[in-house]
Amino acid sequence: CCCSVEKIITAESGQDVTLTCRAPNNNIIVVKWSRADLGDEYVFVYRDGQFVPDDQHPSSKNRVDLQDRQMKDGDVSLILKDVTINDTGTYKCRVVHNVGGRMTLIGHLTLSVVDPPGDCFLVVDVLSSWSEIKVKLETFRITMSSKCAEV
Repeated sequence: CCCSVEKIITAESGQDVTLTCRAPNNNIIVVKWSRADLGDEYVFVYRDGQFVPDDQHPSSKNRVDLQDRQMKDGDVSLILKDVTINDTGTYKCRVVHNVGGRMTLIGHLTLSVVDPPGDCFLVVDVLSSWSEIKVKLETFRITMSSKCAEV
C-alpha cells in the first residue's frame, strides 16, 4: 500500500492547497476524498467521468476539484481552494478501479492550516537614547521572522 507513510502538509489560511494522491493505474471509475471529522459526507466524489455533488459536505462546495480530471498516470490529487483553519484534518483518498470493484484506500495525509503571521512591531520607550533605540532595532531585526514588516 502507498499509505504506509502519512504525509503532513502545512498551509496558511487563504492559500490553495494540492492534496497529492496517485493510483497505481489509470483504470479509475470512482474517486472519493474524505475527512474523518465529516462523518458520512465527503470532501469530493468523482464517478463515471463527472463530479458528484451528492453527499458532499457543505464546507467543500465550490472549493474542490481534481488537479487533473483526465487522471493521467493515476493522478487523483485534489485541489482545495482558499483553505481555512476549519480545513485542518486527516484526508483519505479512495478509488474503485473496475465495475463491481471495491473501494480501495490509496492515500492519506494530514493538512494543518495556520493563520498567516500578522504585522510585527517594536515598542520603544520614548525616553530612550537614539543609540539604545538602534541597538533594540538591530536586535529586533535579527530575532524576528523575515515575514515581519520592516520597522
